[in-house]
Amino acid sequence: MTKTILTCAVTGNQTTRAQHPGLPCTPLEIATACIEAAKAGAAITHIHARYDDGRPSMELAHYKEIVDRIRESATDVIINLTTGPGQRFVPGAADPSIAGPGTTLTHPMRRVEHVLALKPEICTLDLNTMWSGTSAVINSPESISTMAAAMKEAGSKPELEVFDGGDIQLAKMLIDTGVLDTPAMFQIVTGIRFGFEQTPQTMAYARSILPPGAVWAGFGIGRMAYPMLATAYLLGGHVRCGLEDAVNLSRGVLAPDNAAMCRKAAHIIEELGGELATPKEARQILGL
Repeated sequence: MTKTILTCAVTGNQTTRAQHPGLPCTPLEIATACIEAAKAGAAITHIHARYDDGRPSMELAHYKEIVDRIRESATDVIINLTTGPGQRFVPGAADPSIAGPGTTLTHPMRRVEHVLALKPEICTLDLNTMWSGTSAVINSPESISTMAAAMKEAGSKPELEVFDGGDIQLAKMLIDTGVLDTPAMFQIVTGIRFGFEQTPQTMAYARSILPPGAVWAGFGIGRMAYPMLATAYLLGGHVRCGLEDAVNLSRGVLAPDNAAMCRKAAHIIEELGGELATPKEARQILGL
């Protein structure tokens, strides 16, 4: 069997310090979490930036400090930067055609400024348009195409985030029209309301409709984070964990940090007969 790539999503933009007081928020905290996750077995660290008070950030300076700190460390972990922020629209109460408070929807090039500047080996590319919480997530084919072209210019491999079956059909269309290269890299996201359910049957279905030759990983959120990690492995995929997706190590037990979550993930994979890939091996598997 191919070795399994573990991605650690260290902070995200939804988890709060009220949920986990040790959530990494400052650039130093996020970079340190990535380095420690790598020592615990993660080959890839998936990174969102935040302001020191925990608010999501799109500031290039924040991303640059995080990336510089990781690159200056002894680890060779693969850096995966998000391009998710800037996609939410909240309909106004008086006029739903006018953006209300909480809207972040912006030009697609604004969402990839840090990718063009920092040139990570991987960056995420969300393919979903769906209702999420109190806002609509909007990723039009035109915006996705614009961002994909920028990622190609930066030399960054897009990790295609898919939340439902239609997202995979969109990916196939973008591959057929030359917007996306093959072999494509997919991340199957389960557990987001109105998206893929957190069941083995759903993940197996999602895997079954991926384009030929695709490399894929899958994950779940909350209490299903580790069951879905095991499911992804058993279905032949790569895996992900971290404080972006869940805050507990087990029922009622707060995870000490991202590294502890990676160690549990490594234990699960090893107990099931697998072996985690090193960053060097992950680069070979992904063609980086």
